[in-house]
Amino acid sequence: MALRLEIDQASITDNDIARHVEFTAELDGDERDFAVKYAVLKELSGDEPEADALEMFERFSDELIDVCVEAAVQRPSANVVIIDEGDLE
Repeated sequence: MALRLEIDQASITDNDIARHVEFTAELDGDERDFAVKYAVLKELSGDEPEADALEMFERFSDELIDVCVEAAVQRPSANVVIIDEGDLE
């Protein structure tokens, strides 16, 4: 059975200082915190995230959900599951 990840839309924030988009999601009933690095958004879009990181995150959310599920399974004890370019492979 495939794991289901549902992003809490109200939790999505652009942390431009740390250069990632942060959010909370429910993964099969467990709440987890995630951070998607700007480098991932750049890899997916081909453009550097500037003031539009949240828009890029939304545009690629379907792909990112799959990546987040896989990363969360690989790192079950992480307080924050950080998604970087290596997770796209």
